[in-house]
Amino acid sequence: MIKKKKIEVYALGQHICMSAHKARRVVDQIRGRSYEETLMILELMPYRACYPIFKLVYSAAANASHNMGFNEADLIISKAEVNEGTTVKKLKPRARGRGYPLKRSTCHITIVLKNKSLA
Repeated sequence: MIKKKKIEVYALGQHICMSAHKARRVVDQIRGRSYEETLMILELMPYRACYPIFKLVYSAAANASHNMGFNEADLIISKAEVNEGTTVKKLKPRARGRGYPLKRSTCHITIVLKNKSLA
């Protein structure tokens, strides 16, 4: 039996305090691009969602180089998805003893890197 070498590495960020819609706006821009190009795009984009996504892409590349021995120049983002996480529900005190509900949405971000030299 011949074993195929795994060519995909991923990083998963869970319970990131941000709506999934805002994170998807950034993730759609980087899907299918090379690793180095992705880092440049994320550093220059003005959105708050860029920082956690930047950290995840960087972490996935570190996983690829450390665990699999891949070269970072050969990595591309094969899959990037954002799913909705749990919603944190709080009550904010308001006038006359009333409570105003606050809903803090969270999201789960998955970044999958692929080695284009093996594919």
